[in-house]
Amino acid sequence: MSEKDPIPTIEGDDSVPDPDQLAWAFPDVKPGQAPFGGRVIVQLRRIKKTSGRIIIVDETKENEKWNNMIGKVVALGPLAFKNRDTMQPWTEGAWAEVGDFVRVPRWGGDRWDRPAPDTKDGEDPVLFMTLNDHELIARITDNPLSFKTFV
Repeated sequence: MSEKDPIPTIEGDDSVPDPDQLAWAFPDVKPGQAPFGGRVIVQLRRIKKTSGRIIIVDETKENEKWNNMIGKVVALGPLAFKNRDTMQPWTEGAWAEVGDFVRVPRWGGDRWDRPAPDTKDGEDPVLFMTLNDHELIARITDNPLSFKTFV
């Protein structure tokens, strides 16, 4: 790779997340859907419209919203993490459970947003994603709010 195409880095830390910030980033909002088969619904981390006193332009906010790769598992389909032929759990077990924080692909999946209970006029919506169980990339073991992606 050349300097024009830097390798993407992902940084995080193992600090304890602030409960209020965690509740804002992952509010208790129902996705309005239940996954079929081996699919998983993930609630993606919310992106703020402001950073301190700086207002983030809509284009940047939209870009961050759709490039977000950190989420929380909120629902599992009845065949998630099971052999589709035998309906038995995979020998290595489930990779993630409801409530786990996970990393998801930047591209792909079916995404939609829902209004958050603490906002008006659709500002700072909650974004959800449905994807196949085998598409989850990793379980987040560090503070899920500490991750920033640099591309």
